[in-house]
Amino acid sequence: MIKVGIIGGAGYAAGELIRLLINHPEAEIVFVNSISNAGNKIADIHEGLYGETDLTFTDELPLNQIDLLYFCTAHGDTKKFMESHSLPENLRIIDLSMDYRITSNEHEFVYGLPELNHYNICQSKYVANPGCFATCIQLGLLPLAEHQLLNDDVFVNAITGSTGAGVKPGAASHFSWRNNNISIYKPFSHQHVPEIKQSLKQLQKNFEVEIDFIPYRGDFPRGIFATLVIKTKISLDEAKRMYTEFYAKEVFVHIVDANIDLKQVVNTNKCLIHLEKHGDKLLVVSCIDNLLKGASGQAVHNMNLMFGLEETMGLRLKPSAF
Repeated sequence: MIKVGIIGGAGYAAGELIRLLINHPEAEIVFVNSISNAGNKIADIHEGLYGETDLTFTDELPLNQIDLLYFCTAHGDTKKFMESHSLPENLRIIDLSMDYRITSNEHEFVYGLPELNHYNICQSKYVANPGCFATCIQLGLLPLAEHQLLNDDVFVNAITGSTGAGVKPGAASHFSWRNNNISIYKPFSHQHVPEIKQSLKQLQKNFEVEIDFIPYRGDFPRGIFATLVIKTKISLDEAKRMYTEFYAKEVFVHIVDANIDLKQVVNTNKCLIHLEKHGDKLLVVSCIDNLLKGASGQAVHNMNLMFGLEETMGLRLKPSAF
């Protein structure tokens, strides 16, 4: 049994992580740390867990009692914690923030996209969980990078649900503003672009083109739906063959001939990909649940790999029928 601790337990991703772990046959949550909620029942904050757990939040950090520590903290806080605490030698870490996603000689974190770094994740002590947009977009591009086909700027439009903005209310997350509304934010400058480029260069060493990424805020709670346009002379059949072969052994990525929609992935750890060819342009449609495949589900997948468990353990989740 893997003994698990969580730091930063009050957010949306943390709530999903707790839900997955309390139903995981090989994991046991030892503590969920939240200074602001210490002493409160977890189900009083994550109300979907009523009847699922009697755990309470704590402000303590019994690190010597766990095998794995998850960080569901704000960006920057994981690095501060790592630099200010002495950690047990055998403690493994999965960080859901963006602090260690960019590879550097200054840290030991492995970038935790299983479809790209499966072997390294299995061997790693520290894993940096990818960003949600980054996961969806990378999975739509990796087969092309493997075949050295990303030689013109890649155009990406992607829309995310309101949970992507976090649990703390803001001007762009209030229901009265977000409902029946749509807007862009951080065009061409989203913080996930560097990690996308890093992964593509891992497969296509000469990758130097731009990822022209326009993110959208959607008026739905969860999910990411992305459309990617790439100039290429390859046929649709050849593209489908490349994608099918690349993901043949991957349990959560599925190439779908029919057009896809967001409801097919919400509440699952799946990524669905649909391909179309229009003249010299390949259209790649990729969609995921931002809180699962884009965050906590992927984090549990990484845990399974790190501890030698079956990849889908605790993650056989099904979408709603409606």
